[in-house]
Amino acid sequence: MASTSENGTCDISTDVVVDDVVKFGFQREEMYTEKLSGSVNPYGRHVFLCYKSHEDWPARVESSDSDPLPKRLAGAIKDRKNDIAVKTLLTICESNDGTGLSDGDILIFPEMIKYRGLEESNIDSFVEEVLVNGKPWTSGAEEAVTGSFVFVCAHNSRDKRCGVCGPVLIEKFNEEIEVMGLKDEVFVSACSHVGGHKYAGNLIIYSAVKDGRVSGHWYGYVTPNDVPELLDQHIKKGEVIERIWRGEMGVPPVEKAEKVVEQTHLNGNDLKENTKAEKENTGGCCQGANGFSCCRDENSEAKKDGKKSTYKFDLFTKKWEQHEIFTAAAVVGAVATVAVAYSLYKRSR
Repeated sequence: MASTSENGTCDISTDVVVDDVVKFGFQREEMYTEKLSGSVNPYGRHVFLCYKSHEDWPARVESSDSDPLPKRLAGAIKDRKNDIAVKTLLTICESNDGTGLSDGDILIFPEMIKYRGLEESNIDSFVEEVLVNGKPWTSGAEEAVTGSFVFVCAHNSRDKRCGVCGPVLIEKFNEEIEVMGLKDEVFVSACSHVGGHKYAGNLIIYSAVKDGRVSGHWYGYVTPNDVPELLDQHIKKGEVIERIWRGEMGVPPVEKAEKVVEQTHLNGNDLKENTKAEKENTGGCCQGANGFSCCRDENSEAKKDGKKSTYKFDLFTKKWEQHEIFTAAAVVGAVATVAVAYSLYKRSR
């Protein structure tokens, strides 16, 4: 396992070669070159299926024939996507990771509940009862979960950047949690692809905020040096760290666009439109409209990019269209007036 030094770089072991750390680690050239705010698509619920170790996941774990449980769950959600009222994301998290999670356990946010024992045979009832109808699952006991949950993308077979950065961040989190005495309050787990490999280290934090509402905040370009601040400022004080903030659960597209406009100097760089950037999946595998879109392709991302990059232009277009309508109406009115005047003139002769 790699360890970290004071400047956020990795002390190399036999598990990680030097070339990988230089190309894919925290010192890679692309770090801090992209805007972060607004890079999370809106959603209202996040389901995590606990399944094996991140080292065992294939690149497309939700569609792998060798992994029937996540594949079957992903397929069931896709089949019922039009019946699921809340846009729901599905992500795989690691089991047996020290948090007491086992294969087949399900975590659901913002509900902050856990179900145990999901199997291929009862997936349909879970999707029907819990995700479609919003009721307790009759095949499993509902358990409330408390504290803060940190999910760090460490999906090495999907992208080297997450594979190099993720495990180092998890190790650093566990070290700082021990130092700060937060062992029973903060739980850290590796997770599969959440979208935006270029932003590695990527992580999501789910926790209750001051008003009791559960928030889900996404962070990118996270390095080991950011971990103490995330634990102290975000988790303990409930304050968002804007310089590495990507977005949050439930934020609609318009609000995200406004946030991007307001933050003109993020990570020390001027924000700019990035027509190429969003071609990379920024929503994650098995995430999308009406609750599901497994591993979105580049064409669908490009369409969404077009909407975001032309937000102001659309407003201008609407105003121009209104101007054209008013002009046409004025012309029609003028023609009608001339016609009436001519008719009266003919009668008077």
